[in-house]
Order: sequence, then structure tokens, then C-alpha cells
Amino acid sequence: MENSNDPEGVIPDKFYFKIGEVSSVVGLPTHVLRFWESEFKQIRPKRTASGQRLYRKKDVLLILKIKDLLYNKKFTIAGAKRCIQSDSETPNNLFSRTLLDEIRTELISIRDFLD
Repeated sequence: MENSNDPEGVIPDKFYFKIGEVSSVVGLPTHVLRFWESEFKQIRPKRTASGQRLYRKKDVLLILKIKDLLYNKKFTIAGAKRCIQSDSETPNNLFSRTLLDEIRTELISIRDFLD
């Protein structure tokens, strides 16, 4: 089943991203990304010799997850930190949540079709 809301579909196929590119991909200002970097220790962009941040794809995916938790699911920063921490402790949990979200979306569309 293909999910049109798949975040990996909007992320260019590159190894590293500059902060401006990440800002464009995730739809957040650069100052928010820098703030989240200080709040969420899991976001660890590499630095060039000149100090420029280089984000990896896993950093971008994590930023998208944090954005979803804060903006869509209305978590506080502390709550999002706990959620991210628990996900990192149980790697299958992220897969399970993604699968459950896909199933939930599919069931809602079936229910709406039947109505």
C-alpha cells in the first residue's frame, strides 16, 4: 500500500543537507531547527570546517517526527522528548506506530466509503 503522506517521498535522495534545505523540506524556519537541535539531543548534524550544519536523512526524518508530535498531535516539548526517547529505546515501536497509523487511515477511508 503506497502512502502519499510518506515523509521519505519529499526528502531528496542525498547524504547531507544544509540547514536551508532542511528548512525547505520540513517547512520550518532555520531558527526553529537550531532551537530543536538544542532541545532534542538526538538531532546531531555534522559540522563542516567552517561550522556549517550538515544534516543526514535520519536527522530530517526525526525533525519531521518532532514536527508531527508538536504541531499535529499537540505534544509539549517535554512530551515529545519522552516519546522520541521511548521510540529510540524500542526500535520496533516506530514501525508499529507507522503500521497502525496506516491501518487507521485505511479503516477511516473504508468507513467513509460505506457511509
